[in-house]
Amino acid sequence: MNTHIITGFDTPFRTRVELVRQSFAPTEKKTGPRLAFITGLHGDELEGLYVAHRLLQFLKNLNENDPGALLGEVHVYPAVNPPAINHASRLWPGPGIDMNRTLGMKHPESLTALWAQSLFKDVVRHADLAVDFHASNLHLRELPQVRVINEFSKSVLPLALHTNTDLVWVHPMADLFASTLGYNLNKSKVPALVIEAGICHRLTPEYGNQMFAGLVHLMKENGILAKNVTVPGRIKNPLEIRANQVISVSARRAGFFIPEIHIGDVVGEDRVLGTIIDPVKGDVLEEIKSPGTGLLFTLREHPMAGAGSLVARIALEKEPPP
Repeated sequence: MNTHIITGFDTPFRTRVELVRQSFAPTEKKTGPRLAFITGLHGDELEGLYVAHRLLQFLKNLNENDPGALLGEVHVYPAVNPPAINHASRLWPGPGIDMNRTLGMKHPESLTALWAQSLFKDVVRHADLAVDFHASNLHLRELPQVRVINEFSKSVLPLALHTNTDLVWVHPMADLFASTLGYNLNKSKVPALVIEAGICHRLTPEYGNQMFAGLVHLMKENGILAKNVTVPGRIKNPLEIRANQVISVSARRAGFFIPEIHIGDVVGEDRVLGTIIDPVKGDVLEEIKSPGTGLLFTLREHPMAGAGSLVARIALEKEPPP
């Protein structure tokens, strides 16, 4: 393993902050493609840091015991937003800038944007394929999923189906994606898989282990690892869904959301997903039911819900008729 410092700066507290890449290369002449695994763009999303840990352990062990099994290069960017990670905050502290909304600028000026630009250029320089790993926000837990913008589905979708996620969600473009790392990598002809799993401020080892197995499987399928490398666990065939197969369920009343199902359940139409209660008066304000049949892949974890708050998303197995 070779450690590379891409950029860094000294703080007023006499500490140094650095953007680190851990790189693994084959011992023989390079024959396979190059993978970049990026995590920690948002400092409160910790799920990917555990996956990076599993991946680094695996690659170091492979390097010691079976070096010939690595056919391509693997570059791990394990914590790319150290200031936010150190503060356990989504945004770069101080100015409060979202690092994953600063890409694509012609003339970046803030330290956050310049830092993100350094990351972007380094990934483009060293990768033929990228995995950009995220967790959800404080309110929602997500099943492991790849999110694919329609524009890039031809190149990204075949890769996404090898990631061991529960589903692959192909969706339309939105303006907010234009400044993200995943979008700009895809625009630069580096196919980038944007994975979301779990919830912020938490580690879900079950999901982390699932996604680590998916990375190993992805690398085998793309010639980065030899075919004889063992993939831990059973590899899933993810459910492929389009935008019209996603049903969002929101609360109509404000109160505490009490779920009555578990994420990953297949729910039927009119199945009770949970209730909204008034903890002060002891009243049940609303019973929330599923509007259709499918896989429950998003579920509200934060109990406080306002009127209109998202509480669940359900993936229909088939596209509804027009």
